[in-house]
Amino acid sequence: MKKARDVPLLAGRIPGLSEPDENGWRTYRRPDDKSGGHGVGWSPIIPYAFRVPEEWEEVPVSIADLGGTEIDLRFANSKQGRLFVVVAPVLRFADNLGDDATIEKIGPPEKVINAFGPEMIGDNVEGKVLSSDVAEHDGRTYYQFELEPPHIFITATAAGNRLYLFGVTGSGLQWKRHYNDLKKIAESFRVV
Repeated sequence: MKKARDVPLLAGRIPGLSEPDENGWRTYRRPDDKSGGHGVGWSPIIPYAFRVPEEWEEVPVSIADLGGTEIDLRFANSKQGRLFVVVAPVLRFADNLGDDATIEKIGPPEKVINAFGPEMIGDNVEGKVLSSDVAEHDGRTYYQFELEPPHIFITATAAGNRLYLFGVTGSGLQWKRHYNDLKKIAESFRVV
């Protein structure tokens, strides 16, 4: 499988986004030199990657967005759903995690979703967590959640001095029609 960084960029293409594969899916990899709105003095953001259907496009992020400067990226498709990446300094949550945080050091899945779920959905998560799973990819642990309402998949991990939260969501109709693809997007998130 080609990695996004191995794919030559074409004029007019979004930096970090690969050409579609044989199934019509593209891989987005955060460019190493992309700036982040996380303030002076923060270390560079360790890149992340995920896969989306070909029709999905990057959506501009505004500092006025809910979540403020911690929303690093948004993608959307008007018929299928939307996603967003929150990259938050771990110092917001604990002062003893250092520069090599792991999601396990932050806490078990229940603690993580109770602490960060409200930021992702704008409401308390009590009674809304339908499922919770733990996955490991290349030595990094990921917590994966499905919540309802609202319909959302959340993937959480930590790397360096940052917590990464990946939200994939859709309206009721989008969720019903595109559930499998939305779940596939959520499960594709990796810090690389």
